Amino acid sequence: MILEDLYYGNWRPSEQIKSTDPESQKVNQKISEYMEMLKNKLPAVDFEQIEVMFDLLSESTSLHSAAAFIHGYRTGVMTMIEVFSGEKELVAGNKP
Repeated sequence: MILEDLYYGNWRPSEQIKSTDPESQKVNQKISEYMEMLKNKLPAVDFEQIEVMFDLLSESTSLHSAAAFIHGYRTGVMTMIEVFSGEKELVAGNKP
């Protein structure tokens, strides 16, 4: 139940997103291939720096995703407020 999960801090929408977009899967496959190639070509120290950079990029993406989620949620709530506080005729589906 979402309210219970919210209360106990167990609701993590970002963990529930599973992309089914074939383009996303292709991009992820290319990233894996490039990482493997770099791992084989570069000295371990250099590859570790790339891994650190990817970790930072992942953290940045996560922060951006959280901000986008908050913005989307607020926009949705503001839309609902506007709908429910609008003129009675418009809410009931009648034309003015």
